[in-house]
Amino acid sequence: MNSTTNQQYDKAVLSCKDIFIKKTIDYGTSWRCLRIISITDQIFIKAMRIRTIQEKKAQKVGDDINAEFKGIVNYGVIGLIQLKLDDTEPQELNAETVSVLYDENISFARNTMLDKNHDYGEAWRDMSQESYVDLILMKLSRIRQILTNEGKTIISEGIDANFVDIINYALFGLILIEEGKLGHKA
Repeated sequence: MNSTTNQQYDKAVLSCKDIFIKKTIDYGTSWRCLRIISITDQIFIKAMRIRTIQEKKAQKVGDDINAEFKGIVNYGVIGLIQLKLDDTEPQELNAETVSVLYDENISFARNTMLDKNHDYGEAWRDMSQESYVDLILMKLSRIRQILTNEGKTIISEGIDANFVDIINYALFGLILIEEGKLGHKA
């Protein structure tokens, strides 16, 4: 495993988590009221905005692609948390609890990334930022279909695996941005 990847991944996660915890302090855990479809739609909005900026090569609203990828990571974590917490859990969670939940779910995503990197040889490094967005949109479509099927799959991975992939694609996007690789591969 490439130690550079580990460091870059962890740095990107820390940046996302910092925002997540600060927003938790500002807003509490208002996101606890979101159902999985609403979380999916929030990620969809962010991914479509990135796609539009990529295609038009211009933007009119302040948040850049980097900020949108961070938002996708954080909504992906919210999705994983919401899948695990049920309605009997309190609506409001303190920042300390949220931090632990964030770390647990990012650890799950990170371990998946490490396993896939082992098998795929870090192929993501040779992919375009545009592909990450397209794959995120595909994973969202899969989540919607699984929800339509009342959470049941015959052979496919579940909702949690799709959120993990979404988180990792967004983190890969952040890593490439940090490396100065902003556009498509030639």
